[in-house]
Amino acid sequence: MGFVTLLTDVRIRPFGHGDEARLRRMSSALSRVSLYTRFFAGTPRVPEPYVAALGRLDHWDRDALVALHDDAMVGLAEYARLPRCPVRAEVAVLVADEWQRRGLGALLVRMLLPLAARRGVTEFHADVYSANAAAIGLIRHTWPSARSVRCGDTASFHLPAPSAAGWAATTGG
Repeated sequence: MGFVTLLTDVRIRPFGHGDEARLRRMSSALSRVSLYTRFFAGTPRVPEPYVAALGRLDHWDRDALVALHDDAMVGLAEYARLPRCPVRAEVAVLVADEWQRRGLGALLVRMLLPLAARRGVTEFHADVYSANAAAIGLIRHTWPSARSVRCGDTASFHLPAPSAAGWAATTGG
């Protein structure tokens, strides 16, 4: 299967009913490295408090998009508005190992960011494990001028919400 064919086989929609179980099953498609680089902890599966929090999304201050192949969750992108600064939101992506480096994370981000921007988010924040070259590459592709502040093994990025014109220029959309 080619790159384009793989992504056309994926359906993207908002996180919803039944997705907590799909996310738990997705744990088996994630290596310890993938789990560590997303959750910054040596966890054998997606942490249950995280699954529960996604089950309580309000689809305004916190929202998530899922990528499904058949009935299996293969990717997830989310934003969570910061209560003390409501124009800023944390952004995070999780992609099953078999689907990494195929453009799925970029596709999820390309769909998520404008959704958050329409809800008043003007800046994103992302903490990335410094050795996570794929995540840093995605950030640098989407925000070519992005700079990070390093603290130990973490790179922290403050990223402006792309304008409609800027978004099309950086993503080809």
